[in-house]
Amino acid sequence: MNIIEIKGISKTYDKDTMPVQALNGIDLVFQDGEFASIVGPSGSGKTTLLNIIGGLDDPTEGNVLIDGINITSLSGHSKTAFRLKNIGFVFQSFNLIPVLTVRENIEFIMQLQGASKQGRLSRTDELIEAVGLVDKKNCRPNKLSGGQQQRVAVARALASKPKFILADEPTANLDSKSAENLLDIMEKLNKEENITFIFSTHDARVMKKARRIITIEDGKVIDDVIKDKIMPES
Repeated sequence: MNIIEIKGISKTYDKDTMPVQALNGIDLVFQDGEFASIVGPSGSGKTTLLNIIGGLDDPTEGNVLIDGINITSLSGHSKTAFRLKNIGFVFQSFNLIPVLTVRENIEFIMQLQGASKQGRLSRTDELIEAVGLVDKKNCRPNKLSGGQQQRVAVARALASKPKFILADEPTANLDSKSAENLLDIMEKLNKEENITFIFSTHDARVMKKARRIITIEDGKVIDDVIKDKIMPES
């Protein structure tokens, strides 16, 4: 089932002064349950594309449909509410709230949604266990390693049971072991719970795990392949 349809997306910055075309006529479709990486050199448009898919930025041209809803036509509160309910984000800088504990950071998204206290507590406990941080649940971010903070960010992104997760360079600030642990957790969630993950990345470790690799260069898709068609299992 198609969960995301990207139709003719272009993005031009400083359109009236010194135009810079970040994206140029992108057409893509993502199906439910994908584990996909968007790759390309710095400045190729990876993060811009992720931000437009997630409704954090608007395209100059084109449309993004999520479950048939054109999010590019939404504005203000409607777009914020849709994003909160349907899309989870993981950023390379973690973006945790420093004064809140692990539990409180995860629970915060559900509070914004108006979830019941019992529902919040149950979901938070479930996610803390899923990312392997039961012994850290009452710690604040400054007491966690980078890898642990990013695991909290993944749990927080999943708190609202979104349709998919967008992860922008999620391993960029992690050492090799932490990156592998994080990717194993996300891969497990993808396979066992059919959670869709879309990454933007330079990291070969992420590309190795991904089952679909989309290559962007100069704002255009130049390659889009299913990994097992490139690297069949022996």
